[in-house]
Amino acid sequence: MGGQFHFHPEEYIALMESELPDYYRLQDEAAAATGSGAKRLLELGTGTGETAVRVLARHPGAALTGIDVSEEMLAAARERLPGADLRAARLQAPLPAGPFDLVFSALAIHHLDGPGKADLFARVAAVLEPGGRFVIGDVVVPDDPADAITPLSPDYDLPDRADDQLGWLRAAGFDATLTWSARDLAVITTTKGV
Repeated sequence: MGGQFHFHPEEYIALMESELPDYYRLQDEAAAATGSGAKRLLELGTGTGETAVRVLARHPGAALTGIDVSEEMLAAARERLPGADLRAARLQAPLPAGPFDLVFSALAIHHLDGPGKADLFARVAAVLEPGGRFVIGDVVVPDDPADAITPLSPDYDLPDRADDQLGWLRAAGFDATLTWSARDLAVITTTKGV
């Protein structure tokens, strides 16, 4: 999305608002999809903490672990999320040890190619409690090419179709459903099989 903006936390929200008209709707839909009452949370791609703030409001008293590739973004997130365990790590790296009862991600997983997403989904399943939830809010390749409105950078932004992601999630042991979509944005909600 518009290049490697994520290394500039002070510009992140303004860029999201200009490039993604439904940015706040995506955030709200993803947070709502997490439900309530989870106690151990893992966020993939914490960024400035925008999603985590919304999710934590729905899960009072939860312990949050978050990863992001950018130390600069994590520094901004640490100010907003005191007490969270925030770590610099790539999505391709081993995930923090679970078990977690909720894993969530907004606008990060589209940076992985298809095999990378499938691998991540299997690794998420390994750190998620049986019956736990995994929520993804992200850019997808829409059915209608005219709905592809999010500015993307080749070789950096690698969205896939929601249907393909649902298939990879099911192969990893999740019951997966597309719970919200608008043009080229989607929220996928999953539950790990027991």
